[in-house]
Amino acid sequence: MLAQSTIYLSFIAALLLMTLFRCRSGQCARVFALVISLVLFGLSVWTFCHHQSAAPGYQIETNLEWIPSAGIRYIAGADGVGIVLILLTGIVAVAGVLFSWHIEERAAEFFAFYFLLLGGVYGVFLSVDLFMLFVFYEIAIVPKYFLIARWGSTNREYAAMKLALYSFGGSALVLLGMIALYAELARSGVPTFDLRTLAEIGPNLPLQFQFWCFPLLFTGFAILAGMVPFHTWAPAGHVAAPTAGSMLLAGVVMKLGAYGCLKGALMIMPGALSIPLVIPYIGLEIPRFWFWMFSALAATNILYGAMAALVQKDFKYVIGYSSISHMGFVLIGLMTLNTIGVTGAVVQMFSHGVVASLMFAIVGGMIYQRTHTRDISKLGAFRLRINHPGIAIMFFIGTFAAAGLPGFSGFVAEFLVVRGTAEAFTWMLIPVGLGIIVTFAYTLKFIHLVFWGPHDATVKAPLLPKLKVNEICGGVFLIVILILFGLVPRLLTDVIEKDVTPAVKVMSTHVGGPR
Repeated sequence: MLAQSTIYLSFIAALLLMTLFRCRSGQCARVFALVISLVLFGLSVWTFCHHQSAAPGYQIETNLEWIPSAGIRYIAGADGVGIVLILLTGIVAVAGVLFSWHIEERAAEFFAFYFLLLGGVYGVFLSVDLFMLFVFYEIAIVPKYFLIARWGSTNREYAAMKLALYSFGGSALVLLGMIALYAELARSGVPTFDLRTLAEIGPNLPLQFQFWCFPLLFTGFAILAGMVPFHTWAPAGHVAAPTAGSMLLAGVVMKLGAYGCLKGALMIMPGALSIPLVIPYIGLEIPRFWFWMFSALAATNILYGAMAALVQKDFKYVIGYSSISHMGFVLIGLMTLNTIGVTGAVVQMFSHGVVASLMFAIVGGMIYQRTHTRDISKLGAFRLRINHPGIAIMFFIGTFAAAGLPGFSGFVAEFLVVRGTAEAFTWMLIPVGLGIIVTFAYTLKFIHLVFWGPHDATVKAPLLPKLKVNEICGGVFLIVILILFGLVPRLLTDVIEKDVTPAVKVMSTHVGGPR
């Protein structure tokens, strides 16, 4: 029961903040939020450690009838993939509160929406019923809008509405796919949304049905993962969101889409990836159409996101587009359909979640709140390298972790994805490799411009406030996580592999043999 307690505790905290704490001081709301986030983190760690010795497969905590006439049940549990993402959510939850300590205006309402979003995220990762997963997926969309529209900055209302419309558009595709899947299963006499049952019988559904239903589910979820060309909501949302909002958005919300792509599409209808597209009248046949289509889009994510980040002038846009690039590694890792690649994709979800949280905390929190600018060309005048060495050190660590330097979890993730890609489709290493090179290019470029950028040596740099205790604690906390799982990656890979391996065997069998 402890794992699903994260859902209940998040929703109860949101309710209490909206009622009992609404008229209290902002300090009271912040302390309460920090205590709850620490409890959530403790529950996440306990669940993760407990799962280390658990048998493969879902560890079910609750299985109750919800809507019996439609075969919908409330099934709460998690496998290795979900457990890793639950741990990620607990980590980002604590860091997000620490970097929201400056929130004064309607602080209780801010944290109420914050925990409502966390409850939806925990619910998705703990759902063993596809319909239940969809419900929590929808719950997570609403607070995102209010966090950005009410407490955001640049074009916040536009960005919040764009994010909500893209999210609901993707949800509409998922809902259509779910209805079609349920109708097809009803014809077979097995009307259910249980993910365990779907993973068993879904691959054996008629291939033509899989061919047109699969892209509805995969694309619907991939929109929230920032897949090109449906990615434009992400940079705008990241830039407009408050610091904690950006951390949650890039750190865990984008992972909901990737998780849905794996659990709600690939594991259910892998056969769709083996079917050719036949163009009428001309008789042209494109083999394994969806496989190559989504693989190419994933590779585009990597290269396009990195190149777009390279030319940005707004510091937050750099992190926003780099997130698009890193999510490309997740998507292409999933499309490899081999154990190494899929494991790497999940490690990348975790690693990018921590890295993105750290980078948005530094850029949107530490730097912007002191300089009041995100214009990269102007930051050199503040001489942060000399006047704020703490910020400089954290930034260096964060950027090198994002670039996949050995010793950090990002290196493990990218290595596994690249190795899996080499086994699945060697030629894809070209755009993937170019993306990695461009990532190092913009990493070095912005380190130089921000900390060694142009400035008038005769003018004294403005005096900036020192780092606060909450900022130091939040930054160090995230850095320790990156280094811990970079030096001891088995803590993640062992948990992931034991559940990914059997799933990959089933998927690869229906796509064209072991991979």
